[in-house]
Amino acid sequence: MELRTLRYFVAVAEELHFGRAASRLHMSQPPLSRAIKKLEAEAGALLFARSPTGVTLTPVGAVLLDEARALIDHADRVRARVSAAAGAATLTVGILGDGTDPGVARLAAAYPRTHPGIDIRIRETDLTDPTCGLRAGLVDVALTRAPFDETALTVRELRTDPVGAVLRADDPLARRDRLRLSELSDRRWFQFPQDTDPIWQSYWNGNTPREGPVVRAVQECLHAVLWSGTIGLAPLGHELPPELAVVPLIDMAPSRVVAVWNEGDTNPLIRSFIEIATAAYRH
Repeated sequence: MELRTLRYFVAVAEELHFGRAASRLHMSQPPLSRAIKKLEAEAGALLFARSPTGVTLTPVGAVLLDEARALIDHADRVRARVSAAAGAATLTVGILGDGTDPGVARLAAAYPRTHPGIDIRIRETDLTDPTCGLRAGLVDVALTRAPFDETALTVRELRTDPVGAVLRADDPLARRDRLRLSELSDRRWFQFPQDTDPIWQSYWNGNTPREGPVVRAVQECLHAVLWSGTIGLAPLGHELPPELAVVPLIDMAPSRVVAVWNEGDTNPLIRSFIEIATAAYRH
């Protein structure tokens, strides 16, 4: 039985409602239900009696609840002692852009629970530094988007997102249900400053040199579209003002959400962070 699954079980047992437990865990209900069913299969017995109004613990579930709480408490104490012994009581996390990704929210809820007492510091960065200060030694680990120069870095892919062209809502192309990059070749695009990672710059320019206003932040990019009719790019699913629209690009590689840290860094807090991030972004 995995500790993560036992944490899910405890949440359902305490809430006695899958929907409320899912909200508490910052995840959707279907994967939570699947995890509980898998746990019941491992236990060889039903843990909950289900009804339209909620759930109640079975006798087997009541026994497991006591044991699960004890195991989780012990695991938390072990992690705290190991972290203290490692002399690393602080973890600085770099986040690209505005940090509103639901994966970040789930991770922000899960990591402190498993590492009580650890001082987690957040450094939010703009679009000109895809490694969020990692190379400069300003952060221990970064949540960002690839591609970029990965020299001397270790990268873990967390999720991939399709990308679309951001247009003014009154742009004729905004009425299309999909576009190709070649259909935008005569349009102005946003640019990053010249010293920005060239691999990163090339990806967000559709692998073609472009002309357009220089931007450093997500909001600057959106304003360039709104005020100047510039072409912007964004992962699908992001909320946009009603004055803007996003149209999927069918021939652009997906944007990869990644966690990245310095190659060879053996800090156990980083290793645990990566494991929890992988689970948080899986839902």
